[in-house]
Order: sequence, then structure tokens, then C-alpha cells
Amino acid sequence: MKNFYINIAKLIAKIFGFLNIKKKIINNINYNLGLNNLLIKSEKYNDITRLEQSECKVFSQNGEDGILNYIITMLGIVKPNFIEIGVGTYIEANTRFIYDRFYPKGIIIDAEKKLANKVFSNVNSWKGDLRVIEEKISTRNINEIISKNCDFNVDIFSLDIDSIDYWIIDKLKPNISKIFVAEYNSVFGSSLEITVPNLDNFDRKKYHYSHLCYGMSLKALINIMIKKNYYFIGTNNLRNNAFFVSNDFPISKYFKKLEIEKLNYHVDSNLRESRDTLGNLNHLSGEKRLKEIHDCEVIDISTNINKKVKIKDII
Repeated sequence: MKNFYINIAKLIAKIFGFLNIKKKIINNINYNLGLNNLLIKSEKYNDITRLEQSECKVFSQNGEDGILNYIITMLGIVKPNFIEIGVGTYIEANTRFIYDRFYPKGIIIDAEKKLANKVFSNVNSWKGDLRVIEEKISTRNINEIISKNCDFNVDIFSLDIDSIDYWIIDKLKPNISKIFVAEYNSVFGSSLEITVPNLDNFDRKKYHYSHLCYGMSLKALINIMIKKNYYFIGTNNLRNNAFFVSNDFPISKYFKKLEIEKLNYHVDSNLRESRDTLGNLNHLSGEKRLKEIHDCEVIDISTNINKKVKIKDII
């Protein structure tokens, strides 16, 4: 009986070994196909007039791999170091392709359990200096975590935690990186300058059953990034990630042909991820999404008063 269990254990080990090899093969195929696509697209970077024209998905959730490659190319960044907050297991992340391509210095932060084990089952642990931090980010610990772990100049800073993103940015020092990527909530529209309150352990799934009330409006994001010495250069096609560049790299010099559309353009999203009271997808679209969260409390940044108000009272 003992030998039976030993043989079963060996068989399971072989299966997992095979699956891991298969995963690495798929990763290598995705990487090489993605790199080839980027190299082809990069030949026309000087002709790009809208940021989303540079989109290309390799390991990012959407087309952020291509957008970031376009920006670092235009800025002349050869080996981009980064900090990314909100990476899940690092299967899909804004800096995953950058790490696999350049093996730079990088910090990734997420509250995912056993984060390091999951990350290094997908990426090489010794070719680059990737520092994995399993931590839930808050306004109280963000700067301490960065100061303890970051001893390099940051080229790319990416933030996507579906919650108190605005308040995290508020705590960061100006010009923390050359490039800044941040998620925004297109449901909030173009005119509102709002964010969810700075609550401990904010969870969009618990804050409202629809999952639609989280993060900040694009207007709120752009205005706080201006205070941090950045300018806005556009968004992705899905209309949920905005891209910024430090004023140390003037748009007139580095992005001469880039046209920046009005905010209405950048919140015109067809993303339909809303839920009903039972937790089922109900695919609300257009103004129905904002109406669904009319009673949610947010902070109206435009008033300069840190006071909760209901969305229905300010629209």
C-alpha cells in the first residue's frame, strides 16, 4: 500500500511537471509573437496621433504592453525600472512583458496570498531584480513600503487596485517616475471630479453590489497628476487606464504628433461588468451604470472638502 501511494505521488509530480513545461512553452510563444508585433508597430511610432494606436497585448490585460513600449521608445528609455501595484499573480500585468524583455529592477505589490510562489512560477527569478511584496496597500503604508524596497530610479509607476487609488497617488511624492499609469472609473463620466472615500480595506464588491463604484473619475485623476508634475497623454481602448508623462519630458519634444482628445472621448467605454443584487452579470451600459450607483457615497474633490456626498446629489 505504501508503494502505491509513492507511485501515485510520483505520477502527480510528473503531471504537474508536464503542466509547468507546457505553461513555459505557451509563455515563450506569447512573448515571441508579442515582441515581433511590437517591433513591427514600432516602425510607425513617429506617425501615431492617438495613444491607443500603439496598443498591443502580450501579458497585459489589454493593450498596455504596446502603449508602454511606445512611450519608453519615444522617451529613449533603454532598460525601464518599475513599480507596479495591483498585479494579481503577475500572469497579466502592465510590467510583466517589460520584465521578461529587459530584466530590469522592479517592484510588484499585491495582497494575493503566496504571491512570490505564484509570480516566480511564471517568470524567471534570477535574470532580473524583481522584488515581490505581498502587502495590502493603504495610505498609511505606501511610502514606507516604497522607501524600504526601492533603491533605484523609477521609470514606470503603475497603479491598479480598484479602490482608493486616488488617495494612494495623493500620498506619493511628485515626479516619482518618468511614466505613470493609473486606472480610472469611466462610469463616473467626464465632468465629475470624484473618488471613493479613503476607507480601510475598501472592496468594490462590498461597497456596492454592482461592483461599479470604485476608484476615481478621469477628471480627478488628471488634476491630481498635474499637481504631481505630470501631463496626460491618453488612455487605452477599453477606457480604464490613463497614461501620464513627467513634465521633465515636454510633450512638444517627445510626442509632437500626439493629439489629446477631450475627456468625453476617454470615458466613452463599452465595458459592461455590472452585477445585479444576486451577483450575476447584468451588463448595464451607458447612463444606466451611473444611475445604478446614484446612492453611493463619494468625495467631491472639486469642493476641496473631504466630505461624503451621494452621487445623485452632485449630478
